[in-house]
Amino acid sequence: MNDTEEKKRKGDDFLLQGAILAAAGIIVRFIGLIYKIPMTRILGDEGIGYYNTAYEIYNIGLILSSYSLPLAISKLLAGYEYKGERENSRRVLVCGGVLGAVAGGLMTAVLLAGAEKIAEVIFKSPGSALPLRVMAPTILVFSLMGVLRGYFQGHGNMVPTSVSQIVEQLVHAAVSIWASFDFLRRFAGKENPASYGAAGGTLGTFAGAAAAFVLLAVLTAKHVTKQKRMHSAKAAGEKSEETASLKHIFMLLFLTVLPIILSQTVYQLSGTVDNALFGNLMSAKGLDEAQRQSMLGIYSGKYRLLTNVPVAIATSLGASMIPSIVMSRLGKDTEEVRHKIGITIKFNMLLAIPCAVGMGVLASPVMQLLFGDSRKISSDLLRLGSCAVVFFSLSTVTNAVLQGIDLMRKSVTHSAVSLLIHVIFVYVMLKWLDWGVYGLVIGNVTFALVVCILNWRAIGRELGYRQEVRRTFLLPLCAATAMGASTAAVYSLTRLWAGNTVGVIAAVCAGIIVYGAGILKLKAVTREELEEMPLGRSLSLVFFRKASAG
Repeated sequence: MNDTEEKKRKGDDFLLQGAILAAAGIIVRFIGLIYKIPMTRILGDEGIGYYNTAYEIYNIGLILSSYSLPLAISKLLAGYEYKGERENSRRVLVCGGVLGAVAGGLMTAVLLAGAEKIAEVIFKSPGSALPLRVMAPTILVFSLMGVLRGYFQGHGNMVPTSVSQIVEQLVHAAVSIWASFDFLRRFAGKENPASYGAAGGTLGTFAGAAAAFVLLAVLTAKHVTKQKRMHSAKAAGEKSEETASLKHIFMLLFLTVLPIILSQTVYQLSGTVDNALFGNLMSAKGLDEAQRQSMLGIYSGKYRLLTNVPVAIATSLGASMIPSIVMSRLGKDTEEVRHKIGITIKFNMLLAIPCAVGMGVLASPVMQLLFGDSRKISSDLLRLGSCAVVFFSLSTVTNAVLQGIDLMRKSVTHSAVSLLIHVIFVYVMLKWLDWGVYGLVIGNVTFALVVCILNWRAIGRELGYRQEVRRTFLLPLCAATAMGASTAAVYSLTRLWAGNTVGVIAAVCAGIIVYGAGILKLKAVTREELEEMPLGRSLSLVFFRKASAG
């Protein structure tokens, strides 16, 4: 296989690689969902509230320092790989490691030193300071690990990232459950044992990241050695490539990282803003810390936890799409870029839309099954905000497109505009309308919706891209509506004689069958589109042969 064919193969392989990463993402979120169930029951809503507040602060620190490194490194490295500049690819890895160590180390020091003031002054949650200090060193580990993930993603290989994510989450889950229980029991005599229990949960975050970093370090060392040996043999007798200086690559990396940091910071800031606004405004209305954290525990630890599971697909497809779009742009193939955007969004919507409908229909049964929570407020939050799955999936993919076509400033601007609207909405709903935690859910939905609209306009203007609506959104929604009706009916009948657990399982199985049949009956997916999707060739042989025979 020559270099041109290899480049094309890597460019066309993005959806499969994205599906590998998406599958790992779903497994990771599923593990996260499973371990959060016993952890939530161990810590209670108050303890999980401390945990999630500390996690929101940690998440902002991570974004400001190193969250964008995998995307930036994969984007730069993909460009050098496309041009055949392998030495420059290795230099991107070196410069990324230095940048990750410095940025991650500084942010870790800031959070260790300022945990009390940040938690108490900004979030009105002193109990979140201890879990935040325990979690802070994870940022340094994640910074270095992110560089290694970006290295493999830039080579179009999502398998090491996928495996490391699963290992990270397995260790995270095991340590979090054990440590939250142990810390809660060990420090039961302290003034705020729930805070210590939450600190045990955040210890698992550090342990998981450390395990994944060790695995990736070994894989990277092997890959670099193999690449050197292979390309040194291949380059014998060829003209030596032009090598950029470390300073030049470092500046390129920094200039690539900066707008992504700004974009991701503003995009992810909505959750932190929600916690800060809720803490301050509800404190002014007379709710004590335990009450506030209990409400946030339902919102963050249950509603957002569940809705974030399907969004993992969009995050993974976005990560795999950036290097592929870079290659197509360098090849000046705008039509190919438009095609990749369209097929990625369609694949995403085929999964996100039924997930949103299913969560809305089965909100109460799912809350009872997973958390033993039959309260009306918990199911109402999930039912009200289930559509956020669609909007966050779309906004995540379109943000990745903007980053891939060098419109990262647009991504920053759009997220900032959405955040401003979000803050105004949430402030009004909390302060004057007294909607409480329901206001956070509505704000969560509107934030992602505004980002989608603004991103679509920018992509359309830059690429002449027009989103196909009927078969991407309307037909899957029709199939999902039929699925929702059948799911509700099956659950209502089954739970009468078999209980909630069997009822949920039966309803989900029925829903999958009805939705799949609906997609085929309505012809929401063509044979050509199906064959481009993961396992699509095998599925097309089964379904379209049956359709032809019928």
